[in-house]
Amino acid sequence: MEKTALIFAAGLGTRLKPLTDTMPKALVPYMGKPLLEQVILRLKSFGFTRMVINVHHYADMIEAFVIRNGSFGVEISFSDERDLLRETGGGIRHACPLLGDVPFLVHNVDIVSDLDIGWFYSCHKDDAVATLLVSKRDTSRYFLFDDDYTLAGWVNISTGEVKSPFENIRNGKCRELVRKYRTLAFGGMHIVSPSVFPLMKSWPEKFSIVDFYLSIADRYIIRGCEAPEGTFLTDVGKMEQLSGI
Repeated sequence: MEKTALIFAAGLGTRLKPLTDTMPKALVPYMGKPLLEQVILRLKSFGFTRMVINVHHYADMIEAFVIRNGSFGVEISFSDERDLLRETGGGIRHACPLLGDVPFLVHNVDIVSDLDIGWFYSCHKDDAVATLLVSKRDTSRYFLFDDDYTLAGWVNISTGEVKSPFENIRNGKCRELVRKYRTLAFGGMHIVSPSVFPLMKSWPEKFSIVDFYLSIADRYIIRGCEAPEGTFLTDVGKMEQLSGI
């Protein structure tokens, strides 16, 4: 089966200013090579032959970079968001005509990892609308999963905020929920079934995919897949994380 990936590269990269005043985050070098190039080559090494890149901030520069490099030997198309940055959920829905009718990988352009992406892709099952890569890394915001790794909610432990379609969780206390459920951090990758698109029809042009997943988790399966222990997984979001510039 042909593997397809959607690379999120449309963001403004505000945390990487002043670099992103003159280039898109996707082309910021990490360890001497642009983030986008690293993601494309890793996906290619795991058998992904079709890729869609959403573009907004310095979109022309991203398109020219890909064309100049012969699309890195894979089929690449662009989901154009020059008119409006649609956030993560809106970005997925906008790319629908380019993604085909098989489950596709969504990969944030600023995620650097040594994850076996082929293994992760195989973790997605037909009964799930989406499979989220999660890990035990320290953060303030966590997804809540039951014992079967089915999404149940979301918490922000620094503010006590709780989100869930389940009333008993939504009205629960953050600290108690953290003790009761598996608390895992999102890893910036997810496998999405094409069955997701009809469920998005009533949503506005711009929306968060996290909010969307949380809104349907009481009716559809959103599953977590925990990265193996020892996996290197980080998002390059701060200037001090960069080297080789």
